[in-house]
Amino acid sequence: MSFKRNIIITGGAGFIGSHVVRLFVNKYPEYRIINLDKLTYAGNLANLRDIENEENYIFVKGDICDYEAMQALFREYKVDGIIHLAAESHVDRSIKDPFTFAQTNVMGTLALLQAAKVYWDSLPEKYEGKRFYHISTDEVYGTLAFDGTFFTEDTKYDPHSPYSASKAGSDHFVRAFQDTYGLPALVTNCSNNYGPYQFPEKLIPLFINNIRQGKPLPVYGKGENVRDWLYVVDHARAIDVIFHAGKTGDTYNIGGFNEWKNIDLIKVIIETVDRLLGNPVGTSDHLITYVTDRLGHDLRYAIDSNKLKNELGWEPSLQFEEGIEKTVQWYLENPEWMEHVISGEYQQYYDSMYN
Repeated sequence: MSFKRNIIITGGAGFIGSHVVRLFVNKYPEYRIINLDKLTYAGNLANLRDIENEENYIFVKGDICDYEAMQALFREYKVDGIIHLAAESHVDRSIKDPFTFAQTNVMGTLALLQAAKVYWDSLPEKYEGKRFYHISTDEVYGTLAFDGTFFTEDTKYDPHSPYSASKAGSDHFVRAFQDTYGLPALVTNCSNNYGPYQFPEKLIPLFINNIRQGKPLPVYGKGENVRDWLYVVDHARAIDVIFHAGKTGDTYNIGGFNEWKNIDLIKVIIETVDRLLGNPVGTSDHLITYVTDRLGHDLRYAIDSNKLKNELGWEPSLQFEEGIEKTVQWYLENPEWMEHVISGEYQQYYDSMYN
């Protein structure tokens, strides 16, 4: 079968990646979508069972740090587009193991960039019709005060954790390849995502599961840190719009226009879970447990997405209350997915299939 485009989506078995893969496979049957994932703890092919047999979908187990393998992948599938989501992304893990974050996020991105450059340079048309789309985070900008300001595309980078430093480094490499070689690249920086299929060490799925099981809800410091939250399906929609219509060499911020203090967010989660479980109001309030604050914990993130809205017409489709309702409902209706992930059984299963 001949395809109009051949697109690699890295980290496609992960949380955000699986939503992007699903959207592209279903929306663009004329595209061949190559899901490239190493299947670490955060990658789970069960996230994509509904589309795994589609004709325009291929899964490849691979490590983005393996430069020779990346070169071979570009040649084999005649890749003309890449949406790069694969990354180590948990701040606490980066504090304990910064080397892994530098290796995956910086060196892995560099391997992909060089593989794309070498392959596209070998073609008669060179970079025409090609695109390298790198997904980053708002954490590269550092922190904001409670002063009504927002991160914009022109905000100076000021990363405070090994995770955000590694993502900042990868962003710089993408822009360097654009400036030095003319590689057709662009970067987006996104706020916190939430929704189905998120790995349960992240705040929202962790707390939903802990409330369901009556376990403590660990809150850093006083819970006053503020984050901007975006429903993951809306992020996937934004990626679709930017991949197709974004300006090469440009940067777009993607946010939910939706700031919440951690403690207020947690109270909404508690209320929603208790209500959907049929528990009396306040049943799980006592589970809140304040713990020592995280090292280098940024005070506030807030994204200004007006450039994306004004230039490309994207904006979030869900209000937070609707999004959190859908999210809690999904986790409560899929406890077997959560238990499978927490137990690590999915890793053993896929290791036996692909090793």
